[in-house]
Amino acid sequence: MSLLRTIAYAVTLPLLLILAWWLLTINSTNFFVPRPGPLASTFVDTWFSERFTTDVVPSLTRFAIGVTLAIVLGIASGLVIGTFSWVRRFCEPLLEFFRAVPPPVLVPVFLVVLGASDTMKVAVIVSGAVWPVLLNTVEGVRSVDSVLSDTCRSYRVHGAARFRHLVLRSASPQIMAGVRQALSIGLILMVISEMFASSSGLGFTIIQFQRSFAVDAMWSGILVLGLIGVLLSFLFHLVERRVLSWYHSQREVQRGR
Repeated sequence: MSLLRTIAYAVTLPLLLILAWWLLTINSTNFFVPRPGPLASTFVDTWFSERFTTDVVPSLTRFAIGVTLAIVLGIASGLVIGTFSWVRRFCEPLLEFFRAVPPPVLVPVFLVVLGASDTMKVAVIVSGAVWPVLLNTVEGVRSVDSVLSDTCRSYRVHGAARFRHLVLRSASPQIMAGVRQALSIGLILMVISEMFASSSGLGFTIIQFQRSFAVDAMWSGILVLGLIGVLLSFLFHLVERRVLSWYHSQREVQRGR
């Protein structure tokens, strides 16, 4: 019963929005506002074809590589910076500087340095997606419960054991929050990086559709991006529930009290 309720919650609002969209565009002659029926047909014709392998797959590959690198670099750097106060003080001015620079501004720089290549596109994704992971990891490490830290010290839990069972475990909720933000930022930067000096990918294809006034096809590309976002959110939710099962169980116990 709970599964049916969850499915109902998930599909009710989208169905209502599609119904409203259909009603509002029944007699519409606006060239720039597609109707649900023709858009669905264009979506199938456009993306259930070779475009899936020539545009969607390369985009998702670059996204996966970029976000994975950002997560690894963010967690590794965040653990070091958060653990050692002198490293944090040393790096803080530089971190604040680069965090304030919008990643799209760096696209021309990466184009000059790396050329119009997949490496450039991955670098753009990493340059923006790394910050939420890094900063959340630093704050997670810094907010380790002092009582738990003293308890580990009293029981002589040091080194890798303390790092694994105390620091990582305590910081993991904030790390996962950073990863969630990194996924959204990475998807945005994936599209932006493909709009510059590219010959494939979702960003490139959507721009080409826009320039050729293929409005239905352009909207179908936007729909693909939205569906990718929904899929990423669903997958992240599954991973988060597994990684933070202890945390969610703890919170349920606290609510029960």
